[in-house]
Amino acid sequence: MSDTRRLGLTLLEAGQAQKHVTVNAALTRLEGFSAATALSRTLAAAPPALEGDLYIPADGASGAWAGHDGRLALFDNGGWVFADAELGRRLFVADEAAEVVHDGDGWAAATGEGAFGAGASLRAATLDHAVTGGVVSLTATFIPDKAIVLGVTARVIAPLEGPGLTGWRLGVEGSPDRYGSGYGVGLNAHAAGVTGAPVAYYGPTALLLAAEGGAFERGVVRLCAHLLTLTPPRPV
Repeated sequence: MSDTRRLGLTLLEAGQAQKHVTVNAALTRLEGFSAATALSRTLAAAPPALEGDLYIPADGASGAWAGHDGRLALFDNGGWVFADAELGRRLFVADEAAEVVHDGDGWAAATGEGAFGAGASLRAATLDHAVTGGVVSLTATFIPDKAIVLGVTARVIAPLEGPGLTGWRLGVEGSPDRYGSGYGVGLNAHAAGVTGAPVAYYGPTALLLAAEGGAFERGVVRLCAHLLTLTPPRPV
């Protein structure tokens, strides 16, 4: 049997029996490889997967992905199948919340892409944070290493409550009001914190919420760090 050049889909033969098997397999792979989203491009070993999951194996891929660095890896019918990405192919990478494009040699950030895979990506890192009791509440680290943060926004999605609480400040350890103060505690109160110049963070960083007038007891804030990340040229 012959296969298509781009996705390796098996073509029907004249007089072939069980045609539906070939057609269904081709449709499944076509749907998977044409998906707009890959789950990750940083894994070198295949993770536990569900049917239809799409990944981009990282450099040094091993195990079931060995020899398929940078290709499209689709989990299909209980195993992995692979296809090459063409020049100009774009995918949204779920664990980065960012778009990448294939430049003919490899994957690069779709925003501000330069030669040799170098690029700059403007994206938004988000986190829903349930405040803990006390006068300060520290989030999980979600600003990535060497990110350049333009500003931080937030939305109260469950009212902030606590004894004497009248408002809150938003910042980081050592600068608790870097992204503003006097924010409201009611449902849908929001924050839009900017700095006079973008701030670079040299290490994974958490945000800090500081209570005003009292202390936190409960509530949830949806946080978004608007940031720029840089991708160096790929290895030679």
